[in-house]
Amino acid sequence: MDIRIRGLDHLVITAGDLTATVDFYTRVLGMKHVAFGEGLHAVHFGDQKFNIHDRATEVSPKARRVVPGSQDFCLISETPVSLVKQHAEACGVEIEEGPVTRQGAAGTLLSIYFRDPDGNLVEVCNVVE
Repeated sequence: MDIRIRGLDHLVITAGDLTATVDFYTRVLGMKHVAFGEGLHAVHFGDQKFNIHDRATEVSPKARRVVPGSQDFCLISETPVSLVKQHAEACGVEIEEGPVTRQGAAGTLLSIYFRDPDGNLVEVCNVVE
């Protein structure tokens, strides 16, 4: 069988403080908050979303070791990373690194790195053409 994965629908982030996490992703990164189901939350961007599970809420099934701050991911931005950096800094976010050149799945990337309220490492990049 030739299995071919096309993309990522969603990723789950566990939040120590649901309100702070939703605020960060909506205010700093312009994602849209959506509440769904019974007390579930997500932030949408493009054709993907992050489901945000409150550490205090029981959700099943889930990862074996649910720990806030254990994610490390890269988001491709249409906005130049220089402007993302300016906006993040204006929102009080400390930039840990960048802009720097990296190699990603989509090719060469120009990236910045910072952390969300739980300490997840967030990389925001532009694909360099």
